[in-house]
Amino acid sequence: MELPINLLAIVVAAVAALVIGAIWYSPKVFGNAWMKASGMTEEKMKSGNMALIFGLVLLFAALLNILLMQFTNHQWGALGMVGGDPENAKASFEAFMADYGNAHRSFGHGALHGGIFGVFGALPIIGTIALFERKSAKYIFINSGYWIVTLAIMGGIICAWH
Repeated sequence: MELPINLLAIVVAAVAALVIGAIWYSPKVFGNAWMKASGMTEEKMKSGNMALIFGLVLLFAALLNILLMQFTNHQWGALGMVGGDPENAKASFEAFMADYGNAHRSFGHGALHGGIFGVFGALPIIGTIALFERKSAKYIFINSGYWIVTLAIMGGIICAWH
């Protein structure tokens, strides 16, 4: 059984990151607090090429989803054990994948691993950068919280999609 990268799942999960961000950083949720904590102004918000910004954000989310697949879909580990090429694997690999190829492929399982990835990946990275930029704990928790929630949702989508 081969585990191709599912481009539709990657795109849907990447779009989910934009939707979650629109909600998370809206003025009714954390937008106003984030603007204060980050030093963002309305003028800065209106500047820049928004098509380029959102295009790159979508690309970065897609790249992150490719990495996230390795953490949410355990079958990638089995594929790695045969050198990444199931065509050259022994018959036992095919039997193993027939028995376990869809094991733990649920939204909840992927969300768990995505959330863990957020806590142990995004939080330390954002926290380290923020500390050197002399940003507040509020800044760290707003941005890290977004990524923990977003990675959980993206992980759920990526893992459940097959």
